[in-house]
Amino acid sequence: MTQSSHLATLSDLNHNYVRSVDQADVKWFDQHLAQDFMNINPDGSRLDRAGFLAQIGRGSVVKEIREHDVKIRLLGDYAVIHARTSYQKPDGTEGAGWYTDDWQLRPEGWRCVSAHVSRS
Repeated sequence: MTQSSHLATLSDLNHNYVRSVDQADVKWFDQHLAQDFMNINPDGSRLDRAGFLAQIGRGSVVKEIREHDVKIRLLGDYAVIHARTSYQKPDGTEGAGWYTDDWQLRPEGWRCVSAHVSRS
């Protein structure tokens, strides 16, 4: 694969990651998270893969999550994605945040190995 095809794949994975949080799509995450995946939530709590899948299944407290200002850094078989988010808070007001997701190219394809989310 070329660098541009990896970037296109990672861009699609990033978009679907955000979509899957918004739509509580556990199946998508089950297919794209590494077995050793770790997540840091906005409140500072840390979840392993099983805990993250359970959290996704309960649905997000924020809605209409969208990604903006996406920056994909391809570092060989590793990629770091930084992006800003916008969303609707439970009280109906607008919110924003940032996330960093780390992806590794493994024999089965690109897998997300870690994520860190912040919200304002």
